[in-house]
Amino acid sequence: MPMTDDALTLAAPAVSIDEATALIQAYYGLAGRIEPIPGERDRNFRLTDEAGRGFVLKMANPAEPPSITHLQTATLAHLAARDPGLPVPRVVPTRDGRLEFAHGEPPMVTRLLTYLDGISLHASPPSSVQAGRLGALLGRIDRALADFRHPAMARDLLWDATRVGQVRGLLPHIDDAEGRQLVARQIDRFETEVAPRLAALPRQLIHNDLNPHNAVTQAGDPEAIAGIIDFGDALEAPAVADLGTALAYQMGGEAAPLERALAFARGYHAVRPLSGEEIAVLPDLMAARMVLTIAITHWRAGLQPENSAYILRNNPGAWASLRRLTAMAPGQAVTEFRRALGEAPT
Repeated sequence: MPMTDDALTLAAPAVSIDEATALIQAYYGLAGRIEPIPGERDRNFRLTDEAGRGFVLKMANPAEPPSITHLQTATLAHLAARDPGLPVPRVVPTRDGRLEFAHGEPPMVTRLLTYLDGISLHASPPSSVQAGRLGALLGRIDRALADFRHPAMARDLLWDATRVGQVRGLLPHIDDAEGRQLVARQIDRFETEVAPRLAALPRQLIHNDLNPHNAVTQAGDPEAIAGIIDFGDALEAPAVADLGTALAYQMGGEAAPLERALAFARGYHAVRPLSGEEIAVLPDLMAARMVLTIAITHWRAGLQPENSAYILRNNPGAWASLRRLTAMAPGQAVTEFRRALGEAPT
């Protein structure tokens, strides 16, 4: 059985709108319209205050160690200091200047973040221009985090593409035999051919979850990126794994499967240049993230059927992308990335 995460298997305690409203008033002196919003692990509420400003009250799953929530808070504070123009959430201090407080029994570490208004990337029409701009923004985040350090950043998490073998024990939850074999082959390949090469690559804290639900485009202009949200899966890993994870959600149709992924990588590379060794592992990191999405969501949807629609939101796309990526000729994807990024094919 793979390493598990109690915050993935145990739902956070229920919190009513009235309770959330009272907390926001007491700790932040804010009032307005409040509504629950879905989350994979935590309890989240969106507040639109009387001035029209948006906020998100995030109440961490008590099964998650407080140090992990502290890591997220410290990450956002670091980004605000290193690159103040970055469109990422800001942590709002309480009336007495705290960035977090504990609420409930068992206690949930609670924070208020600014809300990035716009249209979720998954609901925006995709384009290469959009992908390139999103890639450049992720590059800025990784560049700003290069010198960040925190005691909890070297964490164990199932959602770590560089350790995809952790989910091998979840494969029986995939009903389709052909699909299960495809996923198993990708895990085998990664463990034998890719994982040994990762140790020599630069490491740092990465966002680790730039899926279409964690990026926002500007209303009326889907090619303009309003920001990146949700640092809940941030961890220390090879920096290129952040790009590989994001590229797993940028596959296109059969005619040009890598078109948007190449544009995304070009945008990233212009801000945080990639080495030849990093480029060489990009397609395998993409496949590893697709495998994680497939295996973990099949497993978790069975554990939490009441939240299965949210849990499985990226599952169909992961299956389609993995089949499209693995159908390419051996080495083709690496060659295309090298050419797109100005590296001579080897």
